[in-house]
Amino acid sequence: MLVNKSVHPAQRAGQPAVAAFRLAFMLVTVLFFLWGLSYGLLDVLNKHFQEVLHVTKAQSGLLQAAYFGAYFVVALPAGFFMERYGYKAGILVGLCLYALGALLFVPAAGAASFALFLLALFVIALGLGCLETAANPYATVLGAPEGAERRLNLAQSFNGLGQFVGPVIGGSLFFSATQQSGTAGLDSVKTTYVAIAALVLVIAFIFGRTRLPDIRSQEAEQSSHDGRGLWQHAHFTGGVIAQFFYVAAQVGVGAFFINYTTEHWATLSNQNASYLLSVAMVSFMVGRFFSTWLMGYVRPSTLLVAYAAINILLSALVVAGIDGVSVVALVAVFFFMSIMFPTLFAMGVKNMGTHTKRASSVMIMAIVGGAIMPYLMGALADRYSTAVAYLLPLLCFAVVLNYALRQRRAG
Repeated sequence: MLVNKSVHPAQRAGQPAVAAFRLAFMLVTVLFFLWGLSYGLLDVLNKHFQEVLHVTKAQSGLLQAAYFGAYFVVALPAGFFMERYGYKAGILVGLCLYALGALLFVPAAGAASFALFLLALFVIALGLGCLETAANPYATVLGAPEGAERRLNLAQSFNGLGQFVGPVIGGSLFFSATQQSGTAGLDSVKTTYVAIAALVLVIAFIFGRTRLPDIRSQEAEQSSHDGRGLWQHAHFTGGVIAQFFYVAAQVGVGAFFINYTTEHWATLSNQNASYLLSVAMVSFMVGRFFSTWLMGYVRPSTLLVAYAAINILLSALVVAGIDGVSVVALVAVFFFMSIMFPTLFAMGVKNMGTHTKRASSVMIMAIVGGAIMPYLMGALADRYSTAVAYLLPLLCFAVVLNYALRQRRAG
């Protein structure tokens, strides 16, 4: 397999180099599925630990704090590491950390320790932070700059598939044991994460044996060449802020989904609420695939404006807490969140050239918004109600709308 080291594949590369880019894109897409699977399980764990380990809603929000806090910790070191050793090395390190964190679920389940579960999730997320710091910009640069948003949305669609599979697994396995406490109620969690560790190590082996294209020259070609520093690009700084609030909204919406739906749909059990979360994730996945197609006809910034505005209205309906109706609105929120992360990411790092890896690191650090929101929402839910807590995601979507409007005007 030949590696393109000097020219853009869509412009001057030969067939072997084009094939190399296609293979690289397909392999990177697998990574999106893997961290979607991990995130899909996280929201189920949130409710499961409330039942089995008897933690409060605010305490269960610490799962997301540990998970997304790790992104903040690892993003910059991962960026520096990849500047020196390349994207492939960053991906391999990320996969190994992912597997290690999954295996830490074994002692955590044996001790029935919420603190050890937090540590295990933190290690998993360190690995995922490496993967996201590598895979997101890698997908945007594997092709022409004008197709970056659409290309990343396509790859991220498989993240949505993983987020659908996660709650199906969690609902089927975890809630079959919710009448038990301690280690007896955690056996299914332990088995699930050991299986995930084995899968991740297989994927790491495949990556280790595959030659990936060196895209440093493509990053240089896509530079604005204006000599500005990283933080002097308004589309980047605005993108970091918007991404922080968007991820806060996404994580918060999912973290208390099971709590909200069981409270506002009287006959719904925890297990069935988990399956409904999978329906929401299907909505999320379909939104990504459909919107990726739609971006062939509608500018990404225009679509982002529309989706953010719709989610503000849907979130208001969720806050209203109308039984049944508000649950449907909450599921619909996932469809319109679908394009937000990849579109904001691609907009933020677009045309950053040699700043791409550093810009990617900072955009991944912005995921720390997801570490903060669940605890705040949990505290509001404990004090007032889960419905009132959804005021916070509404405000976050307003920030995304503001950025999208500015990017649309900028052209």
